[in-house]
Amino acid sequence: MESGSVLAVCCVHQLVGDQGSIGVTAIDKRPASGAVKVHKLGLRGDIQANRAHHGGEDQAVYAYSQADADYWAGTLGRELPPGIFGENLRVTGIEATHAVIGERWKVGSGVELEVTSPRTPCATFQRRMKEPQWVKRFTDEGRVGTYLRVIRTGSIRAGDTIERTFVPRHGITIGRWFSAPDAEAIEALRCAEADGEIRLQDEYHARFEVLLRRLAR
Repeated sequence: MESGSVLAVCCVHQLVGDQGSIGVTAIDKRPASGAVKVHKLGLRGDIQANRAHHGGEDQAVYAYSQADADYWAGTLGRELPPGIFGENLRVTGIEATHAVIGERWKVGSGVELEVTSPRTPCATFQRRMKEPQWVKRFTDEGRVGTYLRVIRTGSIRAGDTIERTFVPRHGITIGRWFSAPDAEAIEALRCAEADGEIRLQDEYHARFEVLLRRLAR
């Protein structure tokens, strides 16, 4: 199976003021030195300011691929260091956006992570990037990265290997679900969950109903 490595492990550097409803944001994440402990709610030393829409066990870790960061660096004409997207893991050799929903990664000597859902860009992210219409551009391009659930805790450091240890047969990737969800994808995910192959977040089921009503029009 495809394998990769961790380029950087990023945790919140500081809370900064934000125009959103919470008043602050924890999106300013920067590389940590040495090993960082990973627990069920994410990385030690990392937080989410708006816990109504971020964090929790199903969005404990956010990974973004260097290949996608390189694309944006070329498009925007500036360097985009690890953490700029608010990611916890900057990875290489493995494409976070093309990960199959429910696939598992073994990181380093023992941490196990499970791909859960795509990142949905928000106004806070746009303010962070300081790019016009950033939410629309990021959405249209579909290079969104993935959230991960922590299956086995431990420690992660830059340079750790990432091995894909399990890839579900349904084949629906994070990128496809984000950019082009359809009835076929819904059926595939529902069947995979019914068979016990994957465990979906509750939000998926609510989205299924909304999408199916829309597709039926």
